[in-house]
Amino acid sequence: MSRTLRNIKIGIDESLEEHLAWMAPGYGDYRVLRRSLDARGRKSPHFVYSVEVFDQGESTETPAIELKRIDFSGPPVVIIGSGPAGLFAALRLLEQGVKVRLLEQGGPTEERVPAITKFWRYGDLDPVNNVGFGEGGAGLFSDGKLITRIKSPHIPYVMKRLVEFGAPKEIEFMANPHVGSDKIRRLIPKFRKRLIDLGADFRFHAKVTELLMSDKQISGVKLQSGETIACEQVILATGHSATDMFHHLNEIGVTLEGKSFAVGLRIEHPQAEINRIQHRELAGHPKLGAANYKLASHNDASGIGVYSFCMCPGGYVLSSGTESTGLVSNGMSNFNRGSKFANAAIVVSIDFESRFKNDLFGGLKFRESLERQALRLVHAAGGTKELPAQKLQDFLSGSLSTEMNTSSPSGIISARLDTLFGDDFMSEFRRGLSDFNSDMKGFLSDSAVLHGVESRTSCPIRIPRDPGTLESVSHLGLYPTGEGAGYAGGITSAACDGIRVADALIKVHGSFSGMR
Repeated sequence: MSRTLRNIKIGIDESLEEHLAWMAPGYGDYRVLRRSLDARGRKSPHFVYSVEVFDQGESTETPAIELKRIDFSGPPVVIIGSGPAGLFAALRLLEQGVKVRLLEQGGPTEERVPAITKFWRYGDLDPVNNVGFGEGGAGLFSDGKLITRIKSPHIPYVMKRLVEFGAPKEIEFMANPHVGSDKIRRLIPKFRKRLIDLGADFRFHAKVTELLMSDKQISGVKLQSGETIACEQVILATGHSATDMFHHLNEIGVTLEGKSFAVGLRIEHPQAEINRIQHRELAGHPKLGAANYKLASHNDASGIGVYSFCMCPGGYVLSSGTESTGLVSNGMSNFNRGSKFANAAIVVSIDFESRFKNDLFGGLKFRESLERQALRLVHAAGGTKELPAQKLQDFLSGSLSTEMNTSSPSGIISARLDTLFGDDFMSEFRRGLSDFNSDMKGFLSDSAVLHGVESRTSCPIRIPRDPGTLESVSHLGLYPTGEGAGYAGGITSAACDGIRVADALIKVHGSFSGMR
């Protein structure tokens, strides 16, 4: 009979097997359930394990996740968008015998990769094949961080399926799982093949411009080409940057509401500095790799938070806009996290109600304004495709910077990023940075460089759903899901939300008949 041992603390140069031999004499084999690195406080960094230990001759194989297939009649469920939410919703439905038609406005990964490379190198933006749009979605393609704060029973399913498609086995037990942009590029086509093998009608360059309704009930979709596709259920997984879809939903009367979000800048340090701060005397140890961090500061008086987001150890700062009229910064890293730089978004929370009142699209307009201002800064400095950048210390003092280093493949150009924001933002941003420096001595480094502008942390719109059916509260057969619907904040949470919606759809539409 197996048993679980938790909170096993292992020094960097110690052996887990030696500890297990002492804790479970005569054990046969073991499986790591969770591994994390504890580098807090003054003690030396060490690993913390949870392990399932098996007796001699006992199998360590985990049971396969198999779903009950059902007899689901009716036309295929249409899924709009092939990001994490759309892909996993499709997989979940197909594995249970439900026909799926997946529509993606962009192209496959093999087409998307060169389009993004061309954009970084020359500034030529493909409006449907970029870091935000195309097969794999935004976060799944650009970095592959699977860290999540949610507690969902679907997380093991997500991780196991990703491993089947080629993700590293360790994502099933790492506290901070990460696939890497380089491995994602090989994983996504395998994901697609699985869907097609299961019977999916997977269509690229199929941009949906209209949802067709009959008495507030989904009846089909219309493509940019003019083609219409009849259906009874639509899973809407278009992501947080599909602003045209939000406007269309509003025009046809789908209930929408404003949602709080956050904006800021992306900070970059030499990775060696972050290693020294976090790993202290063990900085550079081969077992530790590139150090990361997670920082947060809250102003109790104003209710405003400042926090790090999407931290990329050994990573790169990316230009990741989806429109030619503005600039957006983001971060990524490959699996080995081998870059000499570390970056993260540092963002300030924006309370929707107090900031935009009854202006439903106030958050989107604010986001768009920041991105356009960032592009104007670049043009004013004589640039074209570069990201606007400023040394952290110059940002705080309000002066232009010189001699900056960056990992960005698009390059940088010196600009006054401090002029992008108002006094309230600057006050909170300064306070947050000061608090971060208290938690991580040396964070306010002379080497730190800020890049503009980090504006796509989450969607400023939510599409309300019925808590039981997960359908739109105003339109039957419409299932909003993922980040664009306001119900996720990363790859894993979006994937889990897609699964929840798929399961709810089957339950709502009468498992065995496809009808209510």
